[in-house]
Amino acid sequence: MSFYNFSEEEDPEAEDAHFMRLALHEAQKAYEAEEIPIGAIVVCKGRIVGRGYNLTEQLNDVTAHAEMQAFTAASQTLGGKYLKDCTLYVTIEPCVMCAGASYWTQIGKLVYGAAEPKRGFRTKDADLLHPKTILKGGVLAEECGALMKKFFLNKRA
Repeated sequence: MSFYNFSEEEDPEAEDAHFMRLALHEAQKAYEAEEIPIGAIVVCKGRIVGRGYNLTEQLNDVTAHAEMQAFTAASQTLGGKYLKDCTLYVTIEPCVMCAGASYWTQIGKLVYGAAEPKRGFRTKDADLLHPKTILKGGVLAEECGALMKKFFLNKRA
């Protein structure tokens, strides 16, 4: 896995944007595979410990969301199921299932790009996250949302 050194004096906004761009790279892989283009990265102490993109069609599995793939990879990398010291970066606001999974991992911070007004967890129950999880939305929201719009426009064409 890769290491990125962001000092404490460095702008946390720049760090979030950096890792969200990497999550967008994962979303692009999903797009190219004709999957709904959502990508996710799990970062622990400046190190990418998990990554994933939507694989629901390829695996014929409704639970194969980007976040679930990234959680599984991170847990395998770290050798444990709890991700208290980690941050999840995901291009689109998680659904209820993925928010619930983040609760069980006890993820320290969840950062998403574009809001999901139809299926995002905040539209159903904003209390699905672990009480200690820090939530931040809107990081590179336009770029994250644009890839989704492009995907669905192409599907309708």
